[in-house]
Amino acid sequence: MSQLQDDFGRKFHYLRMSVTDVCNFKCSYCLPDGYRPDGKPKFLDLNEIENLVSAFAKVGTRKVRITGGEPSLRKDFTDIIRIVAANSDIHTLATTTNGYRLEQSAQEWYDAGLRRINVSVDSLDPRMFYQITGENKFDKVMRGIDAALEAGFERVKVNAVLLKGLNDKDLPRFLHWIKNTPIDLRFIELMETGLGRDYFQAHHLAGADIRTGLLNDGWQRDASGAEDGPAQNFSHPDYQGRIGLIMPYEQNFCASCNRLRVSAKGKLHLCLFTESGVDLRDLLQSPQQQGELIERLQQQLHHKKATHFLHQGVTGVTQHLASIGG
Repeated sequence: MSQLQDDFGRKFHYLRMSVTDVCNFKCSYCLPDGYRPDGKPKFLDLNEIENLVSAFAKVGTRKVRITGGEPSLRKDFTDIIRIVAANSDIHTLATTTNGYRLEQSAQEWYDAGLRRINVSVDSLDPRMFYQITGENKFDKVMRGIDAALEAGFERVKVNAVLLKGLNDKDLPRFLHWIKNTPIDLRFIELMETGLGRDYFQAHHLAGADIRTGLLNDGWQRDASGAEDGPAQNFSHPDYQGRIGLIMPYEQNFCASCNRLRVSAKGKLHLCLFTESGVDLRDLLQSPQQQGELIERLQQQLHHKKATHFLHQGVTGVTQHLASIGG
């Protein structure tokens, strides 16, 4: 069966699958007022998740990232890991977490089949961490990262959203940390969403400024790998860790797009920003619906646009990134 491909020749082997939009942090750039449920949400169950992953695997998906919200808030999170890991066509299984449950669960998740993990740490200053996240959990999260390294994860990444006037002075601290720690540190440029225009204008910091500083300090751009997508990665001979930059306002950022997203309620999102999603849930109830599900996926890719249009000031319909997993 042919791989998922859009009208611009981009092939999609990476699924970002949200399993909940609930989060227990109140990050200023995402959920400043905390999670506010809209009624009683019914997120994809284990059977629906298994059918979803199976269909995507049949059309070339080789990497799945379990996202949220905070995915580990689901009581069956370890079961979700086992289900995805059991699919032999999925070669890479990852998750993104705020690290709240990582310290006590890292080994359990690894044993269930999880191999890569991204932890959101927007500052290495505990006071600034609290200011950005609304939670005084810095030490707990850092112990969780240590637990992930000890558990044997093949790759541990730390995500930090660049925020002018908040964590932009943290770069030396981050660099000192990764000098002797095998962490992949990723700086993510702040993106404007439907709820955050004032915040964006106050705190947006161009990743290109960070890139210039890194190059001046002897960091070298790594060759792009098949799984890198739009990230620009940098290495330095004196550092164990690496740095990645995700700069969505760069020209041609979308040319290397390799991912599709499915929300916790079963909607396919071709892009973080440009559309409101296409419901897949009616075709996730039985393995016998797989052919029809794959046909819907292939049809929808004809509607994927060449770019997200962020550079033109378009923020789309996404109100906050927690709703579809970032």
